[in-house]
Amino acid sequence: MSTPSRAFVGRLRRQGVRGFLDARRHNLLTGGLGPVPAMVVLILIWTVFQILDPRFLSPRNLSNLSVDIVGTGLIATGLVFVLLIGEIDLSVGALSGFTASLFAVLNVHHGMPEVLAALLAVAAGCAAGALNGVIFARMGVASFAVTLAAGLGWSGMLAIVLGGSGTVFFDDEGFVATLTSYHFGRPAAYGLAALVTGTYFFAARQRSRYHRASGAAFPSTRRIAARTVALGLIAFAGAAVLNQYRGLPLALLIFLLVVAGLDYCLRRTTYGRTVYAQGGSLEAARRAGLHVVAVRISVFMVSGTMAALGGLLLASRTSTVGAGSPTLILLVNVVAAAVIGGTSLFGGRGRTWSAMLGILVIQSVASGMALLGLRGAIQITITAGILLIAVIADSLSRRPHLGLRADARV
Repeated sequence: MSTPSRAFVGRLRRQGVRGFLDARRHNLLTGGLGPVPAMVVLILIWTVFQILDPRFLSPRNLSNLSVDIVGTGLIATGLVFVLLIGEIDLSVGALSGFTASLFAVLNVHHGMPEVLAALLAVAAGCAAGALNGVIFARMGVASFAVTLAAGLGWSGMLAIVLGGSGTVFFDDEGFVATLTSYHFGRPAAYGLAALVTGTYFFAARQRSRYHRASGAAFPSTRRIAARTVALGLIAFAGAAVLNQYRGLPLALLIFLLVVAGLDYCLRRTTYGRTVYAQGGSLEAARRAGLHVVAVRISVFMVSGTMAALGGLLLASRTSTVGAGSPTLILLVNVVAAAVIGGTSLFGGRGRTWSAMLGILVIQSVASGMALLGLRGAIQITITAGILLIAVIADSLSRRPHLGLRADARV
């Protein structure tokens, strides 16, 4: 929220209950619903499934859940960059399958070392994203059309690369398989929880000092401490649960590091601010002299790179790559994860943590359904319903007639 907007909300809150309600409506219009609805839905889902099956919140199931979210979550994290400029990438599902098959064929059929084959697969994903970005940004073709055609093309290439075999099995004890099978010992989980809690506290204190020095509204030390305690309780509780099974999964650690790194890139760098600026108003960004074309190409490169990385993690779970991979369902889950977590389809609003929260909602539904022995079709239906509600809420939050106008004066 900008400095004038913070001052405006502060004046509203000082007017009592009515002012507080108006401030909430102002935040809705300018910042959307954010992650709160997804968090409410997640708590509801966990409560319902725990009642139906006590195994849902068991250490074993939660540990497996923390690994299951990684592959699709990484792809959704990359898609957030494209959504932030108000565009879409429909090729990520097929691209993740193609790059995973490229890795498997290079490693198994051509004897290439796993690490090199994985790097080439990720590089291929980045190049594919760059191609989408150039056609979109340089030639002016709609992102929907470009990425839809690309998705169909990568689906065909997947079948061509795999050839007559249809399925390729790679070493289930090799580098890629280890990404989702390896777990760190007990100290690692608690160490990560302490690191996350401490980093949040010092970062929040630093932002508070900066806002105070610039004359903007800033959270009190008591408020920062309360949030830090809440985060610490969640982090250490999660570490304790993971340690009751096999410890901290390597895949989860990779996911958290990638999400945190990309979040820092978006919120703390000039590049990230440029991405948000284009999502808010492309013409304003262009008139401000920002590198519009380069940034629009780069977000598709990020999306392609993360699709390839996510594809490797998905293949790692089974140590196989097949031509029958459900790329369409994967695409739906990826888009749903980003939007359910709070990223706007209209651009300019969202964070990489949105993807993590959204995929946790989706995968929790899948995990609960599996425990109850229900069909996958029911999971798809529930995911579609949650996505529809998230899209409607995102659209309604943009309509000024819902409440106080964002430019109202007091």
